[in-house]
Amino acid sequence: MSLIYCVEDDDGIRELVSCALRSGGYKVKAFPKAKPFYEELKGCVPALVLLDIMLPDEDGLTILGKLKSDPRLREIPIIMLTAKTSELEKVRGLESGADDYITKPFGVMELLSRIKAVLRRTAKQSGESEVFEIGGCSLDASRRIVTYNGTEVTLTYKEFELLMYLMRHQSIAVTRDKLMEMVWGYEFAGETRTVDMHIKTLRQKLEAAGCRDIIKTVRGVGYKCG
Repeated sequence: MSLIYCVEDDDGIRELVSCALRSGGYKVKAFPKAKPFYEELKGCVPALVLLDIMLPDEDGLTILGKLKSDPRLREIPIIMLTAKTSELEKVRGLESGADDYITKPFGVMELLSRIKAVLRRTAKQSGESEVFEIGGCSLDASRRIVTYNGTEVTLTYKEFELLMYLMRHQSIAVTRDKLMEMVWGYEFAGETRTVDMHIKTLRQKLEAAGCRDIIKTVRGVGYKCG
Protein backbone atom coordinates (compact mmCIF):
# COMPACT_ATOMS: atom_id res chain seq x y z
CA MET A 1 0.00 0.00 0.00
CA SER A 2 1.58 3.28 -1.15
CA LEU A 3 2.21 5.99 1.43
CA ILE A 4 1.35 9.55 0.38
CA TYR A 5 2.15 12.75 2.23
CA CYS A 6 -0.14 15.77 1.90
CA VAL A 7 1.07 19.24 2.92
CA GLU A 8 -1.96 21.55 3.00
CA ASP A 9 -2.80 24.28 5.52
CA ASP A 10 -6.56 24.38 4.88
CA ASP A 11 -8.17 22.02 7.40
CA GLY A 12 -11.15 21.20 5.18
CA ILE A 13 -9.08 20.42 2.08
CA ARG A 14 -6.55 18.45 4.11
CA GLU A 15 -9.31 16.29 5.59
CA LEU A 16 -10.98 15.85 2.19
CA VAL A 17 -7.70 14.75 0.59
CA SER A 18 -6.93 12.38 3.47
CA CYS A 19 -10.36 10.72 3.25
CA ALA A 20 -10.12 10.47 -0.54
CA LEU A 21 -6.70 8.83 -0.38
CA ARG A 22 -7.78 6.31 2.24
CA SER A 23 -10.89 5.45 0.21
CA GLY A 24 -8.59 4.96 -2.79
CA GLY A 25 -6.51 2.40 -0.91
CA TYR A 26 -3.54 4.59 0.04
CA LYS A 27 -1.90 5.22 3.38
CA VAL A 28 -1.72 8.93 4.10
CA LYS A 29 -0.08 11.37 6.48
CA ALA A 30 -1.17 14.99 6.30
CA PHE A 31 0.63 18.10 7.53
CA PRO A 32 -0.60 21.71 7.94
CA LYS A 33 2.83 23.24 7.30
CA ALA A 34 6.41 22.50 6.32
CA LYS A 35 8.10 21.87 9.67
CA PRO A 36 6.31 18.63 10.69
CA PHE A 37 6.54 17.45 7.08
CA TYR A 38 10.34 17.80 7.14
CA GLU A 39 10.49 15.95 10.46
CA GLU A 40 8.50 13.03 9.05
CA LEU A 41 10.73 12.84 5.97
CA LYS A 42 13.73 12.14 8.21
CA GLY A 43 12.28 8.75 9.08
CA CYS A 44 10.18 7.73 6.08
CA VAL A 45 10.18 8.59 2.38
CA PRO A 46 6.70 8.44 0.80
CA ALA A 47 5.69 7.20 -2.63
CA LEU A 48 4.31 10.64 -3.55
CA VAL A 49 3.79 14.12 -2.07
CA LEU A 50 0.79 16.40 -2.57
CA LEU A 51 2.16 19.88 -1.92
CA ASP A 52 0.21 23.12 -1.54
CA ILE A 53 1.92 26.29 -2.77
CA MET A 54 0.53 28.70 -0.14
CA LEU A 55 1.66 27.53 3.29
CA PRO A 56 2.05 29.53 6.53
CA ASP A 57 5.71 28.86 7.31
CA GLU A 58 7.31 28.14 3.93
CA ASP A 59 5.84 28.28 0.43
CA GLY A 60 5.43 25.09 -1.58
CA LEU A 61 7.84 26.11 -4.35
CA THR A 62 10.63 26.55 -1.79
CA ILE A 63 9.83 23.13 -0.31
CA LEU A 64 9.82 21.65 -3.80
CA GLY A 65 13.27 23.09 -4.48
CA LYS A 66 14.65 21.60 -1.28
CA LEU A 67 13.25 18.16 -2.07
CA LYS A 68 14.70 18.16 -5.58
CA SER A 69 18.13 19.22 -4.32
CA ASP A 70 18.31 16.37 -1.79
CA PRO A 71 19.74 13.13 -3.29
CA ARG A 72 17.63 11.03 -0.89
CA LEU A 73 14.38 12.78 -1.78
CA ARG A 74 14.73 14.09 -5.33
CA GLU A 75 13.02 11.10 -6.96
CA ILE A 76 9.79 11.51 -4.98
CA PRO A 77 6.98 12.44 -7.41
CA ILE A 78 5.38 15.78 -6.50
CA ILE A 79 1.88 16.96 -7.37
CA MET A 80 1.28 20.64 -6.60
CA LEU A 81 -2.05 21.73 -5.11
CA THR A 82 -2.73 25.35 -5.93
CA ALA A 83 -5.44 27.96 -6.25
CA LYS A 84 -3.16 29.89 -8.59
CA THR A 85 -3.93 29.35 -12.26
CA SER A 86 -1.44 31.67 -13.95
CA GLU A 87 0.95 30.20 -16.48
CA LEU A 88 3.90 31.76 -14.64
CA GLU A 89 3.15 29.88 -11.41
CA LYS A 90 2.78 26.60 -13.27
CA VAL A 91 5.99 27.10 -15.22
CA ARG A 92 7.87 27.94 -12.03
CA GLY A 93 6.68 24.69 -10.48
CA LEU A 94 7.48 22.62 -13.55
CA GLU A 95 10.94 24.13 -13.83
CA SER A 96 11.53 23.27 -10.17
CA GLY A 97 10.62 19.63 -10.77
CA ALA A 98 6.88 19.25 -10.11
CA ASP A 99 5.37 16.24 -11.87
CA ASP A 100 1.82 17.56 -12.10
CA TYR A 101 -0.58 20.29 -10.96
CA ILE A 102 -4.08 20.14 -9.53
CA THR A 103 -5.90 23.46 -9.37
CA LYS A 104 -8.37 24.06 -6.55
CA PRO A 105 -11.20 23.34 -6.38
CA PHE A 106 -10.83 19.76 -7.59
CA GLY A 107 -12.93 16.61 -7.46
CA VAL A 108 -12.04 13.43 -5.59
CA MET A 109 -12.10 11.32 -8.75
CA GLU A 110 -9.77 13.73 -10.54
CA LEU A 111 -7.38 13.70 -7.57
CA LEU A 112 -7.23 9.89 -7.43
CA SER A 113 -6.84 9.67 -11.22
CA ARG A 114 -3.90 12.08 -11.19
CA ILE A 115 -2.20 10.25 -8.31
CA LYS A 116 -2.68 6.87 -9.97
CA ALA A 117 -1.28 8.19 -13.24
CA VAL A 118 1.82 9.71 -11.62
CA LEU A 119 2.53 6.61 -9.55
CA ARG A 120 2.10 4.38 -12.59
CA ARG A 121 4.41 6.49 -14.70
CA THR A 122 7.05 6.75 -11.99
CA ALA A 123 7.09 3.05 -11.16
CA LYS A 124 10.39 1.41 -12.05
CA GLN A 125 10.21 -0.50 -15.30
CA SER A 126 12.11 -3.75 -15.20
CA GLY A 127 13.88 -5.12 -18.23
CA GLU A 128 13.73 -1.93 -20.30
CA SER A 129 17.02 -1.20 -22.04
CA GLU A 130 16.10 1.10 -24.93
CA VAL A 131 18.54 3.82 -25.95
CA PHE A 132 17.45 6.53 -28.40
CA GLU A 133 19.76 8.93 -30.20
CA ILE A 134 18.91 11.99 -32.29
CA GLY A 135 21.37 14.68 -33.33
CA GLY A 136 23.82 14.09 -30.51
CA CYS A 137 21.07 13.73 -27.90
CA SER A 138 20.99 10.29 -26.26
CA LEU A 139 18.28 8.95 -23.96
CA ASP A 140 18.85 5.77 -21.94
CA ALA A 141 15.44 4.49 -20.86
CA SER A 142 16.61 1.97 -18.25
CA ARG A 143 19.13 4.30 -16.57
CA ARG A 144 16.81 7.30 -17.07
CA ILE A 145 19.65 9.48 -18.28
CA VAL A 146 19.65 12.06 -21.07
CA THR A 147 22.94 13.34 -22.45
CA TYR A 148 23.94 15.71 -25.22
CA ASN A 149 27.40 15.08 -26.66
CA GLY A 150 28.29 13.27 -23.44
CA THR A 151 27.01 15.96 -21.03
CA GLU A 152 24.09 14.94 -18.83
CA VAL A 153 20.88 16.97 -19.04
CA THR A 154 18.84 16.92 -15.82
CA LEU A 155 15.10 16.56 -16.48
CA THR A 156 12.01 16.14 -14.35
CA TYR A 157 10.11 12.87 -14.62
CA LYS A 158 7.48 14.28 -16.96
CA GLU A 159 10.07 16.00 -19.16
CA PHE A 160 11.94 12.72 -19.46
CA GLU A 161 8.77 10.81 -20.33
CA LEU A 162 7.79 13.38 -22.97
CA LEU A 163 11.21 13.27 -24.59
CA MET A 164 11.28 9.47 -24.52
CA TYR A 165 7.86 9.20 -26.16
CA LEU A 166 8.79 11.69 -28.89
CA MET A 167 12.17 10.05 -29.51
CA ARG A 168 10.59 6.61 -29.60
CA HIS A 169 8.27 7.91 -32.32
CA GLN A 170 10.92 9.84 -34.19
CA SER A 171 9.74 11.96 -37.15
CA ILE A 172 6.07 11.24 -36.32
CA ALA A 173 3.90 14.24 -35.45
CA VAL A 174 2.20 13.47 -32.12
CA THR A 175 -0.88 15.39 -31.01
CA ARG A 176 -1.06 17.13 -27.65
CA ASP A 177 -4.01 14.92 -26.69
CA LYS A 178 -1.98 11.80 -27.47
CA LEU A 179 0.97 13.05 -25.43
CA MET A 180 -1.36 13.81 -22.54
CA GLU A 181 -2.86 10.33 -22.74
CA MET A 182 0.44 8.44 -23.05
CA VAL A 183 2.62 10.48 -20.68
CA TRP A 184 0.12 11.45 -18.00
CA GLY A 185 -1.90 8.28 -18.30
CA TYR A 186 -5.29 9.98 -18.34
CA GLU A 187 -7.28 12.31 -20.56
CA PHE A 188 -7.33 15.90 -19.36
CA ALA A 189 -9.69 17.55 -21.84
CA GLY A 190 -9.10 21.20 -22.59
CA GLU A 191 -5.76 21.41 -20.78
CA THR A 192 -3.24 20.83 -23.55
CA ARG A 193 -1.38 23.86 -22.18
CA THR A 194 0.02 21.41 -19.63
CA VAL A 195 1.81 19.64 -22.48
CA ASP A 196 2.96 22.95 -23.97
CA MET A 197 4.45 24.11 -20.69
CA HIS A 198 6.34 20.86 -20.19
CA ILE A 199 7.63 21.05 -23.76
CA LYS A 200 8.74 24.63 -23.10
CA THR A 201 10.81 23.72 -20.04
CA LEU A 202 12.16 20.60 -21.77
CA ARG A 203 13.36 22.69 -24.72
CA GLN A 204 14.95 25.24 -22.39
CA LYS A 205 16.97 22.57 -20.62
CA LEU A 206 18.07 20.90 -23.85
CA GLU A 207 19.03 24.25 -25.40
CA ALA A 208 21.00 25.21 -22.28
CA ALA A 209 23.09 22.09 -22.90
CA GLY A 210 23.57 23.08 -26.56
CA CYS A 211 20.94 20.73 -27.98
CA ARG A 212 18.68 22.80 -30.23
CA ASP A 213 15.75 22.09 -32.52
CA ILE A 214 15.34 18.35 -31.91
CA ILE A 215 11.76 18.99 -30.73
CA LYS A 216 9.77 20.62 -33.49
CA THR A 217 6.31 22.16 -33.33
CA VAL A 218 3.94 20.84 -35.99
CA ARG A 219 1.40 23.57 -36.50
CA GLY A 220 -2.17 22.44 -35.97
CA VAL A 221 -1.05 19.01 -34.71
CA GLY A 222 1.47 18.91 -31.88
CA TYR A 223 5.16 18.00 -31.70
CA LYS A 224 7.75 15.66 -33.14
CA CYS A 225 11.40 14.74 -32.66
CA GLY A 226 13.91 14.70 -35.47
